[in-house]
Amino acid sequence: MTPFDIGLVALAAMFGSVLLGLYVPIALMLCSFAGVWAIKGSPILASKLLALAANDAISSYFFGVVPLFVLMGFIVSEAGLGRDAFDVANAMFRRLKGGLGVGTVGANAIFAAITGISIASAAVFTKIAVPQMIRHGYAPRFAVGVVAGSSVLGMLIPPSLLLILYGILTEQSIGDLFIAGIGPGILLAIFFAAGIVLMAVFAPRFVGRPDDVDDGALPPAVMLRKGLPIAGLIVLVLGGIYAGVFTPVEAGAMGAIGALVLGFAMRRLTWAKLWTVLVDTGMVTATICFLIIAAQMYSRMLALSGVPGGIGAWAAGADLGFWGLMLLYVAIVIALGMILDSSSIMLILVPLMLPVVIPMGLDLVWFGIVTVLAVEIGLLTPPFGISVYVIKATLEDDSITLADIFRGAAPFALMMLAVLLIVIAIPSVATGLLPGR
Repeated sequence: MTPFDIGLVALAAMFGSVLLGLYVPIALMLCSFAGVWAIKGSPILASKLLALAANDAISSYFFGVVPLFVLMGFIVSEAGLGRDAFDVANAMFRRLKGGLGVGTVGANAIFAAITGISIASAAVFTKIAVPQMIRHGYAPRFAVGVVAGSSVLGMLIPPSLLLILYGILTEQSIGDLFIAGIGPGILLAIFFAAGIVLMAVFAPRFVGRPDDVDDGALPPAVMLRKGLPIAGLIVLVLGGIYAGVFTPVEAGAMGAIGALVLGFAMRRLTWAKLWTVLVDTGMVTATICFLIIAAQMYSRMLALSGVPGGIGAWAAGADLGFWGLMLLYVAIVIALGMILDSSSIMLILVPLMLPVVIPMGLDLVWFGIVTVLAVEIGLLTPPFGISVYVIKATLEDDSITLADIFRGAAPFALMMLAVLLIVIAIPSVATGLLPGR
């Protein structure tokens, strides 16, 4: 067998293992080791090559951005800033038709700018927003759908763990990726808010019969007290990166320190809660390390086999064109989103696609935003839809089924698809804030 044939067999074996239930990182590692062994003919050489890949994967200074932003996100969540964001957003949008839903989207957008974890947003706002919406007459299916849909903003609006992972995989500037995520993130939040208002007007049976929310008003002093800490943290992190004061790693450190100071100053963070935050941060960081190590091994095996180059040559020869290639790629990503989690999709597809998109001269930062948007649609699609499962696990209402949550989230998945097509058609939505692009 040629190295190319071995690479294809290793890919098929990896997909088969994942579908049979093997964890994606383990499947990547095993198939990478077997593939390099078959190509080089020596298990010792294969183990040394993959050990080198593992060392290179997480030895970079820029990998330090992962635990720092994860730490900041957990501190913010534990300190109750999600409830503050909801109160402020609800007060701002309460007079709109469907105002509580719009407020939930606004709160998720604010929360996303200081956490970067969709699952955290889904868990926090399931407890905060869903009971409020149901109490005020919204249909339970719509209430959980709003939370499921708007939770995906956490992986697009910076800081974002998926953008960090993409930056590490492709060696792109994490700062540039963060800036590129701002425009699409705001556009997606606007689409969600407008969609909620339109559904409230034209599809009242789906939305429910919300009453007038009179208890959402906040005095200006309370608005400032709840909003200023969140705004200050966002300005510190994103403003520092955008102004060139901090590198992304330094911004993560400053954000974590700022969140820690806020948590203790507001008396919402105790030493016991801090210990829980540190343990959770360590577990998430270890998981991401494992994923990145597996991805590096997989990339080395693919490079040795020549499969990415072969796929690139096929794409060039097939003359798919820009739209043909992008639509095919997006379709594959969304299909994989039905059976795999977000990180796994990126680990599998990004190394395969780079040799295809680089010769076409496509902007890799823009391509990262397209990839994250397509991947995030998978968070809302059955049967996997991890955000949906997080909401179901967090809910304290057994009458709301998984099917209800998936149906409630369906309109938001369609809105995400519309925004994705806009970003593909108009790259400047993502790259417009980046100098020289």
